[in-house]
Amino acid sequence: MSLSYVRTIDAPKLPAPTTTAGTWAKLRERFAPTPLSGLGTLVIAVFLAWAIWSIFQWAIIDAVWTAPDREPCNAPGAGACWPFVQAKALQWVYGFYPIELRWRPNIVFLLGGLSLAGLLIPKIPFKGWNALFFFLAFPIIAYVLLTGGRFGLEEVGTEQWGGLLVTLIVAITGIVASLPLGILLALGRRSKMPVVRTLCTGFIEIVRGVPLITVLFMASVMFPLFMPPGINPDKLLKALVGVGLFSAAYMAEVVRGGLQAIPKGQYEASMAVGLSYWRMMLLVVMPQALKVVIPGIVNSFISLFKDTSLVSIIGIFDLFNIVQSGFNDAKWASAQTGNTGYFALALIYWVFCFSMSRYSQFIERRLNTSYTR
Repeated sequence: MSLSYVRTIDAPKLPAPTTTAGTWAKLRERFAPTPLSGLGTLVIAVFLAWAIWSIFQWAIIDAVWTAPDREPCNAPGAGACWPFVQAKALQWVYGFYPIELRWRPNIVFLLGGLSLAGLLIPKIPFKGWNALFFFLAFPIIAYVLLTGGRFGLEEVGTEQWGGLLVTLIVAITGIVASLPLGILLALGRRSKMPVVRTLCTGFIEIVRGVPLITVLFMASVMFPLFMPPGINPDKLLKALVGVGLFSAAYMAEVVRGGLQAIPKGQYEASMAVGLSYWRMMLLVVMPQALKVVIPGIVNSFISLFKDTSLVSIIGIFDLFNIVQSGFNDAKWASAQTGNTGYFALALIYWVFCFSMSRYSQFIERRLNTSYTR
């Protein structure tokens, strides 16, 4: 005869082992699961603490915040020379645009910001009208306002433009032009027509095989050769053409990667229901392909925004060039002027690039494009 024991009450709840529960255990599991990884975490943490503290001390604690000239910035132990940034801030934004006419770039900034917000924020209605205004009406309005010479506006040559104004013009023009051109080049490279495929492939490989500086020089020298005699296009226009074509070649490969990721069944199903080639691409294939390569597209946009600094090679005073030109001002020449200018410039570029990156992640989450938190 066997005896059995049946519990009539629940066993008391015991706390979890201290090695697997609690904040300390979670931190240990994440940052130091092994002694070697714990040592690496410690070394990296010490380096980051030292770097952050050094930058904070230089940029905040030891910084000079108010000064009429360079003298306080030359004092021993002085940090960042922020009065230099305050004195040159407007020049960094407008370049050499006449002071009394800066209301015109301000209107362009306002209209561009509002129309771009209308396109990017999902809850804002009338997306179609916003798109028509931003891609059709806004470029004309911006051109008339910035250049003048019409409707009683004083003419301002592009040689007086500069700073953030020029950087945004080059970046936005390159971004807007590169995506549709890149899509056409990607479709052309996959075309079954040998001539179209050869031309598109040749253009992509040639442009991708040379640096952007070379493309800018070629656009500056060769673009006038395709114009009627006596017509010499503005150098800013040459830069816009060169940047647009260069970024389109890279965008074409990004889009082609998305097209190759679409299963063959999507093409076959589209043709089975009687869709033509262009309707198949517009309604079925291209939306899926672009959704897959959102990170690659935004990465190209970020790279393009930073590459706008290279237009200074052909004599255009973009943001980078205008900041450098301020270092030559004898009133502000000091040991910390260059460091402060480059630090502020890096912050400006980082804000724009980080904003594009965050918006890309927002779009990925919204479209559920294999996004992992």
